[in-house]
Amino acid sequence: MSVNRFIFLFSRVPHRICTKSLRSTNALVGYRCGRFGFITFKEPLSGFVSFQRSVSSSRPPDTSLFVPLTIKSDVGSDGDVGAELTQPLDKSELLKILNKFYKRKEMQKLASDHGLDARLFHQAFISFRKYVLENSNLSADLHIILNDLCCGAGHIDDLYPYFMRHAKQIFPMLDCMDDLRKISDLRVPANWYPEARAIQRKVIFHAGPTNSGKTHHAILRYLAAKSAVYCGPLKLLAHEIFEKSNNAGVPCDLVTGEERTFVDAEGRQADHVACTIEMCSVTTPYEVAVIDEIQMIRDLSRGWAWTRALLGLCAEEIHVCGEPAAVNFVRELMYTTGEEVEVRNYKRLTPFSILDQAVESLDNLRPGDCIVCFSKNDIYSISRQIEIRGLECAVIYGSLPPGTKLSQAKKFNDPQDPCKILVATDAIGMGLNLSIKRIIFNSLVKPSMNEKGEKQMDTISTSQALQIAGRAGRFSSIFKEGEVTTMHREDLPILKEILSRTVEVIETAGLHPTADQIEMFAYHLPDATLSNLIDIFVSLSQVDGLYFVCNIDDFKFLADMIQHIPLNLRSRYVFCTAPINKKQPFVCTSFLKFARQFSRDEPLTFDWVCRHVHWPLVQPMNIKDLVHLEAVHDVLDLYLWLSYRFMDMFPDANRVREIQQELDSIIQMGVRNITRLIRATETSAPSMTDPVPNQKRLAQSPISFRKIRRLPKAQDIIEEGEPLDRSLGSRLVQEGLLTPDLLRQLQMEWSKVHQDEERGVKLVAGTLNDKTKGRKKKK
Repeated sequence: MSVNRFIFLFSRVPHRICTKSLRSTNALVGYRCGRFGFITFKEPLSGFVSFQRSVSSSRPPDTSLFVPLTIKSDVGSDGDVGAELTQPLDKSELLKILNKFYKRKEMQKLASDHGLDARLFHQAFISFRKYVLENSNLSADLHIILNDLCCGAGHIDDLYPYFMRHAKQIFPMLDCMDDLRKISDLRVPANWYPEARAIQRKVIFHAGPTNSGKTHHAILRYLAAKSAVYCGPLKLLAHEIFEKSNNAGVPCDLVTGEERTFVDAEGRQADHVACTIEMCSVTTPYEVAVIDEIQMIRDLSRGWAWTRALLGLCAEEIHVCGEPAAVNFVRELMYTTGEEVEVRNYKRLTPFSILDQAVESLDNLRPGDCIVCFSKNDIYSISRQIEIRGLECAVIYGSLPPGTKLSQAKKFNDPQDPCKILVATDAIGMGLNLSIKRIIFNSLVKPSMNEKGEKQMDTISTSQALQIAGRAGRFSSIFKEGEVTTMHREDLPILKEILSRTVEVIETAGLHPTADQIEMFAYHLPDATLSNLIDIFVSLSQVDGLYFVCNIDDFKFLADMIQHIPLNLRSRYVFCTAPINKKQPFVCTSFLKFARQFSRDEPLTFDWVCRHVHWPLVQPMNIKDLVHLEAVHDVLDLYLWLSYRFMDMFPDANRVREIQQELDSIIQMGVRNITRLIRATETSAPSMTDPVPNQKRLAQSPISFRKIRRLPKAQDIIEEGEPLDRSLGSRLVQEGLLTPDLLRQLQMEWSKVHQDEERGVKLVAGTLNDKTKGRKKKK
């Protein structure tokens, strides 16, 4: 893009954004061009009056993230010239001189002006002192300066240039801080998408609650367009639009992280595509784009994908669907692109009412009931109790394969099937059409992750409650009116209070560092680990009030896991963006093996995968077997996900997909017989199916809407995909509080202590016996 065209694009932005959305942006405006370049303007652009602050005036970096490098003597072929010109240095005198230099407040102040805060100054000094005292061959200029100081000539401050030279060698980021700040400047993300800014897009917001027909109206425009893309939060939703479009005679492709389905027999791309939102293209032109569930733009982990789609899709019309709470925020974001938003409001098509009585007992269940739980343990327990009462129930939770979820939904929806009860997690909130008459909240407390990545127990939000409650009495179901209540009496007034609140308005959107930005960081910091690069990037990143940087703990978890494996940076970054469940040990082990095999440049063949997962697999005999099969399904998903990014190294995607479909059928059979699996599990671990001490106690508290910062006990919560192992050690490992190596070390120490105690007991017993024998002899 030429500079003139760039200025032209900026001239189209309304003046009002200069004092609001861009109030914190710099006079030195940078536009990212290619992989390592910036187009910069030394003078402020016309109209950007508020771009007055320089990059250096931003907040100081978190220097605790700066890891010092180890350096060797920089003496070349000249040998120990300094010693030849002067004399060998006295180490004891050197130590006195160095300590004197360290104590000088003037040196600390001067160093802080050059980026060395107290922490870095101390680390740099320790490294400099070690370098000087332990290296026999110092550079000639440094040797001469040190010799002069030992002889009483010169001034202690003469060491400062050499100290700073060493500091910049062990902390290379000090020399390129301005460049790093420019790379991590995230204040104007609208400028990252020049193709979208080159066109004037029409943005239409379809606002309404669940079951209001908002997405339906957007899809009608999608089907009528010459070319279009649908961006949804779930594979099931993308698959639903894919089928609906093709059934309507509009050829449509399906693109998810693990799947590419082309309707054209020769593989030519159709003009319409249904995809998960992370997979949408921001360079392909469309007539219409549909972005579903826009309120997820504030999601702490995935919000960046909605931000990218909203700002970057190249479509003449952008149809946004979601909660009314996001309308004003989307308007404000569109100010930064110079685009106005047309809002179309919708009302719920069928009413739902909050009942005045709780269910209280499973004996009071009726056909069309859906019990919503927030843990697998509750699902297993309630399913078992329903089966004891002679009723059949369908089961849906997050870690089930999509095919199994659809199978269970079909079973529940079928009027001819005796199954009339559904037990599900909040996974039903999006993506499945279910004929539900009554939603029953088994609990109002749900495990979640906060902004710091810490696990905590939260009362569900109004948005979450409405999303779930809205599944009752949907327009397309046989029930034209829905009902909502709770399982426990004390939860009902709290549910009413939650649903009576106004949904919290959306105020920020997520961002995430791109592979290009991390590559540019690595260019300046070639010896830093990927996890450390990400930490420094986030520490230096600058965002305005409209944005936040998404939680990167999962990314860092994977980066640390494969840090020891030799991979180039781009491949390492791609591996770390893989969507895996880090709570599943088998999935994490597989991820590690995939990366190791990849690093050896050895293709991961179908036979290799089969050996790893021990294919063929048999039907599960208990719940633990079922959880393992779900983990294997996730591993095959991981293979397919990687196969679309490294086709040569993962060559057998089609064959892996075939066995994954077989595995889906095996899991479906297991879920159909889930009560039998629970019974089998009871014999070995009866506590697993005991009724859970429900979190309703929390709901009774007057602070029930505050965040309760505690880790859930194992018997209270079984995370999605967590193996049903009740040992303390395994729980600590699965929760990330203990590493497997540390667990083994503790086991060894405990074993040693136990042996010592046994020896001590034997020794005491032997002593007592000896004393007893002695007394008998005296008698």
